[in-house]
Formats: sequence, C-alpha cells, structure tokens
Amino acid sequence: MNATAGMKGGPRWDREGRDWPNRATSRFVQAGPMRWHVQSVGPDDAPVMMLLHGTGAATHSWRDLAPILAAGYRVIAPDLPGHGFTAGRPPGGLTMAAMAGATGDLIRALDCAPAIIVGHSAGAAIAIRMVLDGIAAPRAIVGLGAALLPIPGLAGVLFPSLARMLFVNPLAPHLFARMARTPGETARFLARSTGSRIDAPGIACYERLFATSGHCAGAIGMMAAWDLPGLRRDLARHPGLAGVPLLLVHGAGDAAIALADARAAAALTQARLVELPGLGHLAHEEQPGEIAGLITGFATEVIA
Repeated sequence: MNATAGMKGGPRWDREGRDWPNRATSRFVQAGPMRWHVQSVGPDDAPVMMLLHGTGAATHSWRDLAPILAAGYRVIAPDLPGHGFTAGRPPGGLTMAAMAGATGDLIRALDCAPAIIVGHSAGAAIAIRMVLDGIAAPRAIVGLGAALLPIPGLAGVLFPSLARMLFVNPLAPHLFARMARTPGETARFLARSTGSRIDAPGIACYERLFATSGHCAGAIGMMAAWDLPGLRRDLARHPGLAGVPLLLVHGAGDAAIALADARAAAALTQARLVELPGLGHLAHEEQPGEIAGLITGFATEVIA
C-alpha cells in the first residue's frame, strides 16, 4: 500500500489511517486516473453489495454496518473521489455524472457487478445516477438519508452559489481544516448539521478527515458541482427507476435532509420509505444493527 495515498493535502494512510476502522479489509485499486481506497469484506462467492458514503465522509462511516452486512454479502466500500484516502480526479471533476462514471470504472477494475447499491446522502444520488446513465444494473438500491431533490426555497438558490464561491477560494479548505482542529468543534458540527449523536470513535474519524485541507477541498468541490435539479428532471423521466426497486430509509430527526423532502423523493421515485423516529442523518452510524436489518430484509425480498 502507498502510505501517502490520498488527495493532495488530504489524510495519509500512515498517519490518519494508521488505525482506521476495518483497516485489515483495505486495499488500494487503480482505475483510470484514480487510485481508490477500497474496503472489501465478506464471502467472495456472495452477492456484491456496494456502499457509497456521503459528502465529507469516507469508509469509516460503515465501520459497524459493513461487518454485519458481510454475513450474507460481499461488501465493497470505497472512499469516493475527493474524499478520504482515494487519490486522483475523475475526468469531468466532482460532478455527479463524473463521480458515477468513475465509480463504474472502479466496478470494472474490481470485476464485480453489485447486486445491491447502498448510498448514504449524496452517495444515494450517485447510485441512482449510475442506474440512469447505464453504468450499473443493480437489482435494488437503498438510500439512507438520501439527498435526491434540490433544497427548497431560498436556501436552494443560495447554497450552491455559496459552495461555488468557497470552491474557487483556495483558502477556504485550510480555514475549515483549522476550525476542525479546535477541540470539540467537529462533534458540535456533526450534531448540529446532522441531528445524529454518534460514538467517540466515529467522531474521531471525522476529526482526522476534517482537519486535512485536501479532504475539505474534496467535500466543497463536490457540493459546488452537484446538480440535483438535473437529477430531479431525469427521475421524472424514469418513473420507478425503470424497474429498479428503491428503498429510502430516513431518520425523522435528520437535520440535513428534511423528512418532508424524503417523502417527496419517495413519491417521485415510487420508492418505499421507512421513517425512523429518534434518528438523524447518520442513522446508519447511530443504529447499524437496525439499518442492517432493513437493508438485508429489502434485499432478500427483491432478489428472491
């Protein structure tokens, strides 16, 4: 493994990754211009389940969920472009389409065909983009706290513009990284922005990532390039995702994606929606056992 794998200014495998969750399952895979950090666990002959994390996260987001799912699936979880220990930039940058295409390159490099794709937040949008663009043909998709529709109201106008302004400012990632190094700031930010209360090991992983300017730059760049209005238009043209079953699991206390937006997304995509009282945007980190049960139950139902 390359000990310095990661984005420029991002986390280092020999430093921030020295005791990374599920480190023994990690490897680095070259696919086109990308050098991916990928974790793989579970029987080689089991159906493949791919896990795609959300903006600002990495494979640590699945630290407790992946081992549970691996009882019946070959679980593959990458750090997405611009995030964690994955290095390189997809052709087309960090747009949704480019990241979906790059993830397709990874699937081909791994010589696997995911039967189920589970995406958290923006990862769910990437999973759906892969289906709409013919990059992957899973038998089902599960969206956890899925970010599929534009933010309603004035915030929906201001947020993308603000992200683009931050993206072109070379100092912004360094400022965010400096803030993340303030004791307790990452924990406060996560609680405020997600509505979730996660354990200390999880917070420590986010602290390591947010304290590096490269990871912050990747998250900002992803938000600046995101096109949710375009995804909504394409979803309207493909009712029911052209026959691919979709399960949306949403914490009722999600502070990032309102429950009303999840209900609207479920109606648009003809998805099944499960609402979870008392959980936030990181529900899969708060209650991995409960989320695993929902995922495997849905997967068994649609694959049978």
